[in-house]
Amino acid sequence: MDATALQPVLVTGASGFIGARLARRLIEGHCRVSCLVRANSRIDELRTTNAQLLTGDVTDRGSVERALATSQARTVFHLAGLVKAKHRGDFTLVNTGGVRTIAAACADCAHPPTLVVVSSLAAAGPCGANQFRVEDDFPAPVSDYGRSKLAGEQAAAQYAQALPISIVRPPVVFGPGDRGGLKIFRPIAQWGLHVVPGRGDHSVSLIHVDDLIDGLLLVARKGERLGPHGGRGQGVYFIAGDDQPTYTQLGEAVARALGRKHPTVLYLPGLLVRLIGTGGDVVARFRRHPVWINRDKSVEVLAGSWTCSSVKARTQLGWSPAAPLADRLNETERWYRAAGWL
Repeated sequence: MDATALQPVLVTGASGFIGARLARRLIEGHCRVSCLVRANSRIDELRTTNAQLLTGDVTDRGSVERALATSQARTVFHLAGLVKAKHRGDFTLVNTGGVRTIAAACADCAHPPTLVVVSSLAAAGPCGANQFRVEDDFPAPVSDYGRSKLAGEQAAAQYAQALPISIVRPPVVFGPGDRGGLKIFRPIAQWGLHVVPGRGDHSVSLIHVDDLIDGLLLVARKGERLGPHGGRGQGVYFIAGDDQPTYTQLGEAVARALGRKHPTVLYLPGLLVRLIGTGGDVVARFRRHPVWINRDKSVEVLAGSWTCSSVKARTQLGWSPAAPLADRLNETERWYRAAGWL
């Protein structure tokens, strides 16, 4: 793909795992990249790039308008969002309000840019065994996080007549720089232990960060757009790899990437998972900082399988993952070790 067709570009959430990787890819493609970052964001990695760093907040209309005016963006990738929060209202403020602010500001531009909103499979909800979510399924999120992401999609749809908008719903994203995946790798690397919520028979879709970025670029260039009167799922894409391992199988695949034999699997009963999640909320209140293990996350992991089909992206966009899951896990393991994370 000729990424130069996308310049100039504005990226929100560029200090995060996916956003930083996307910004680098765009710069490598000779795009003129601007990044809207908060004043307290970790931007050391971004400082090593040629990206223009613009301080602001996606919930503040003024800073978003200034970023759009300064960047003169023709494409906006909106990745900024919260994946953990102390209060439900924080999810709503950022994951819903932030999308609304970005879309409204883009719509008011003299030449509205193409807007690609990165949502989540959590906005669609889980599914039963041996089933896959597709774009025109009726969404049924089960967590506060998922409901806030779906509300963000609905907020974006209100501006579908004013500018071209597409939505991408990734499943679990992993790869170099991902601290979430590290929570699976590290116990297996150190103790040969893989902790599994419930019975371990729920399946999960995954996507390597670079394969997701390939999809985002294709969606920006030639993706279907939301329509004011279109059918459910119009302008929406799932981007997922070929494999849908169970939680148990995922631990075995990570063990192989680490060069270890079968890990010892510790199955946590659902009641214990919920108690741990509640305990995480208590810890968050005392620390005044959200934690990864919380009630909202426990609801998600016990809700069923989290699998989705990327047939639409493959047929409409010509997208496909560049490498199988095993190769991507091996690549991630090598990065973790080189970075000193393992």
